[in-house]
Amino acid sequence: MYSIYEDMRRSEREVAQFLKELGLYWFFEAPVFVYDEKERPRVWTPDFYIPSLGMYMEVCGSEKFDYKFREKIYGKNGYDVIFIHSYKEKTKWKNYLIAKIREIEELRHSKVMKVVESFSKRTLI
Repeated sequence: MYSIYEDMRRSEREVAQFLKELGLYWFFEAPVFVYDEKERPRVWTPDFYIPSLGMYMEVCGSEKFDYKFREKIYGKNGYDVIFIHSYKEKTKWKNYLIAKIREIEELRHSKVMKVVESFSKRTLI
């Protein structure tokens, strides 16, 4: 019987297992539409999409790949993507992942509260 885990690298399987431990349902390599640095349309597939968080994750496998470029393009297109370098931080990547989730959620909350407060001020006048 086929398993999605067969298509994953070891580091991706480790991240998938950790997400499962956290109770986070995920999609593997869900495609996203982006415009690159020259405004050309592209379809990329981050390693994980967590629907309940609205966040993507890339499990970085090598320093040879230009993840900074990917991070820039994802950001330009409005995607929250967490880049996990588990090969560098074998014991710390889980804490890093949790911290990044918290950071993104706090930023989103701040943005939402500014919108709500702005609306509330306008409707009270």
